Parts: sequence; structure tokens; C-alpha cells
Amino acid sequence: MIDIKFLRENPDAVKENIKKKFQDEKLPLVDEVIELDEKRRKAQQEADELKANKNKLSKQIGALMAQGKKEEAEEIKKQVALDAEKLVKLEEAQKEYEEKQLKIMMVIPNIIDPSVPIGKDDSENVEIKKYGEPVVPDFEIPYHTDIMEKLNGIDLDSARKVAGNGFYYLMGDIARLHSAVISYARDFMIDRGFTYCVPPFMIRSNVVTGVMSFAEMDAMMYKIEGEDLYLIGTSEHSMIGKFIDTITPEANLPLTLTSYSPCFRKEKGAHGIEERGVYRIHQFEKQEMIVVCKPEESPMWFDKLWQNTVDLFRSMDIPVRTIECCSGDLADLKVKSYDVEAWSPRQKKYFEVGSCSNLGDAQARRLKIRVKGENGNYFAHTLNNTVVAPPRMLIAFLENHLQADGSITIPEVLQPYMGGKKVIK
Repeated sequence: MIDIKFLRENPDAVKENIKKKFQDEKLPLVDEVIELDEKRRKAQQEADELKANKNKLSKQIGALMAQGKKEEAEEIKKQVALDAEKLVKLEEAQKEYEEKQLKIMMVIPNIIDPSVPIGKDDSENVEIKKYGEPVVPDFEIPYHTDIMEKLNGIDLDSARKVAGNGFYYLMGDIARLHSAVISYARDFMIDRGFTYCVPPFMIRSNVVTGVMSFAEMDAMMYKIEGEDLYLIGTSEHSMIGKFIDTITPEANLPLTLTSYSPCFRKEKGAHGIEERGVYRIHQFEKQEMIVVCKPEESPMWFDKLWQNTVDLFRSMDIPVRTIECCSGDLADLKVKSYDVEAWSPRQKKYFEVGSCSNLGDAQARRLKIRVKGENGNYFAHTLNNTVVAPPRMLIAFLENHLQADGSITIPEVLQPYMGGKKVIK
């Protein structure tokens, strides 16, 4: 959420940012906010004047009563009563203007970083760099669920009966591989200085609206019927929510956490054939990382976060590349975002396995995550990034480690988590 002072003083810059995100339908919202802000400030000014006048009149009443001028005092009391009624109406109007203003501010997109490429959608995202050599073997690579089924590693039919489409049973060595990757990712991030955390898997609505846009919320979140609780779509939501309404001493920054959680997503709409199986599902597990830091340090942390994911995948011998999301592909709260994509030898192209985002002070402003500095309090910057998200990551793993005989090689870094096993047959 943009600072109202910035919007008030720079309406043209906010409108230009909206145009860069190809959301021209939101342009009138800027003028609406400015108009509401003027009304709110005027109501507040009049209310403050009435309060000040009340104190002045109260002193006059006391003086008149002391002088025995009861009738004059009673007349002033009537004025105080009238002013009190006006004050109630002004405060009600002020509250109404504030609520309307906040509702609109929540849908005006955050100011993107100047380095973000301008484009309408993900087709205009920009490749930054490739890591590792993409290889296409001289034998046919089956679809990922076919690989798993041959290894007795997945049961989709039973899952459909139990929960419907978009769910799965992982079995045997494939299930063990899934857990091994999560455990390895956890230790990988701990070794890089992050504090391990298992967060709540449900959050309240005020946290949901604090960490994401309304559009994202509607498309992603499952609501718990009859309660003010939502299942998390990613643990960054409850991890950032951990710091709601807090003031952290500047000396204690940065706060760097890595979390494990299951994730639940609606995944609305139809998806192509390449997104069946375990690619786009309603339930999965994930290792995440978040940072709460000083504003001037967030660009540095952004680069560190996506590099962690690249390093993790390369340590498992999986080629990856980084893609910068263009302006039209950025969610409204994001300042800048990279996707990490893994190589698919079967498709002969890359596909997304993680996303790294700098949200500036947008989440902190909504959730009141503040820092106590030498010159007063200010809003922190928040960032998040996927460490690894099986089972989608398993698709890249299985395709890149499949051998001609149908077996799967286990990289050295994962072998301790697989009981020393070097191959899945």
C-alpha cells in the first residue's frame, strides 16, 4: 500500500505507475483518494477546532459560575452541547472517509522499481541468466506421473476418490525423496544463517489482507467456514504476519527466517495438459524464506534470496535460469520479482519452480511492521522467496536424473536424507 502522503504529493507518478502496470481502469482511483483525503483532513481540522473551543468555553463557564453569572454560563453550556453534537457527526464522517480511502488505497498498485521491464503479461518477462547446462538425453523421457507410477511412487486414482482432482498420494521412495528434499532445503537455509520456523497453517483475515491483494486472495485462499480463518497458500503469509503491529529496534535487523509448511490453493480455472499430474495442485509442501530489513538493504537481500534458490537447485544438479517479471506480471504489492525456472528435458524448456519478491514497505504499512530508528519509527521492508516447493520440484528432479533404464540417480547432497541410497529403481 502506497504512503498517502506520497500519493497526495505525487499523483501523476502514481498514475504513471498504474499505466506501466496496464491497469488504466484504476486511474480514477487516485483522484478519488485525494478527494476523500481532503474531506477527511477538513473534518479532522474542524473536529480539532471544536475540541479546542470546548476547552476554552469550559474555562469561561467556570469563571462565570464563580462570579455568580449563572444565566450567562447556561448559555455557553448550550453552545458546548451543540458543538458536542457537531463533533460526533464530524468524527463519524472522518471515520467514513478513512474507511473509504483505505479500501481504495488497498487496490492501487505499489510503485515498481525503476529497473522492472515494462510489459503486459508473463509473455514479456525477461530472462536474466542461465545456470548449468541444459541436457536432452538420447532416450525418451516419460511424463512425470508415468515415471512415478513405474516406481510405485504415486497414486492419483485413490486421491481422486478421497479428495477429488488436484490431490495425490506419494508412495515409497518417491515420498521419501519428497521429504528428503524438504529436509535438505531446511538445513541448506539454516547453514546460510536463517532461523528455522514452523508457522501456523491458518491465518486471520486481517493478516490475509495485510500480505496480499484482494484479487490474489480470491483466487488462492480457502476460507474456514464459520470462522475468521484461512488456510495459508504459502507460509510467507503467516511468517510476515508474525511481526504484525510490532516495533523492532533497528539494531535487531535483519530478521531472516526459513519456514516449512503445507500450502493450500484453490488454483481456479482450467489448465493445460502440461499442468496436470502434480504440477498445479490444491495441496503441497514448501520450504520458504522471508526477510524483514531496513529499506536501504532490501535490494541487497533480494539478490541474496533468489541466489539461494539457484544455489540449492544447482547443488542437486538441476539446470535453472532466472526470469525477471515485467510490470504487468507483478502482483500489486510487489516492487520487483524474479522467478527461478528449472530445465525440463522432456519439454525442452524451463518451467517455474520458485518466485522471489521484494514488497518494499507495502506489507509493513498494512500490518504496521515498524522499526525503531535513531530519528523515530519507520516501516520495514519485507521480502520472500521459495526455497523449494515439492512436488513440482520433483518434476524437474525426476526428469533431470532419469536414466535410460528407468532408474533415478540421487545427488550426493541428498543421499544422507535417503538413508545412503544412491539410486531409486
